[in-house]
Amino acid sequence: MFSRSTSRMLSAAALCSLPLLGLPFGIADATTAQPAKPAAATVVYYDNEAGSAWSAAVGTAVANWNSALHNVQFAAGDSSDSTVTLEADSGWPETETDQPGSGTVYLGEEAVSEGYDRTRITAHELGHILGLPDNYDGDCSILMSGHSAGTSCTNAHPGPDEVSQVDQIFAGGGSVHTRATAVRVYWDRSSTG
Repeated sequence: MFSRSTSRMLSAAALCSLPLLGLPFGIADATTAQPAKPAAATVVYYDNEAGSAWSAAVGTAVANWNSALHNVQFAAGDSSDSTVTLEADSGWPETETDQPGSGTVYLGEEAVSEGYDRTRITAHELGHILGLPDNYDGDCSILMSGHSAGTSCTNAHPGPDEVSQVDQIFAGGGSVHTRATAVRVYWDRSSTG
């Protein structure tokens, strides 16, 4: 009995020999068709120092981004290999970054005490780490709309346009470098408070 991977290799080998047999090229078993994937996705390692109050939110937010993206993935690391640090903070959430794939995320308890969802906050701040700016249009389906969508919005999934933007940013693959240029701060405080 062949394993699944062995039968796929045999199907691919049989497909390649079709032109030699005078059969039209391009006939394939539907089980062998695989979507194209980039040669190598960039891995962004994060060090979660935010503590237990944020651990479930971090896990879900990372999973939401990873399931949507093709060219970049988050992976848990430690202080020796991480380019991203997640820290709990008593203030408002903010992200400091010098380039996509690196920086510090401050997960602010002030927003939680005002009624904002921890997972949405975390996913939004990770969006800044991936190179996305704020969007203040109040649309809950847009993750980067942040606080403008209100406290009733708990959507922690990036939208298709946001996924496309991040995949374009990381289209080249490769590693994330930590050399600082200019630090950009995304301070997600409401303009009214």
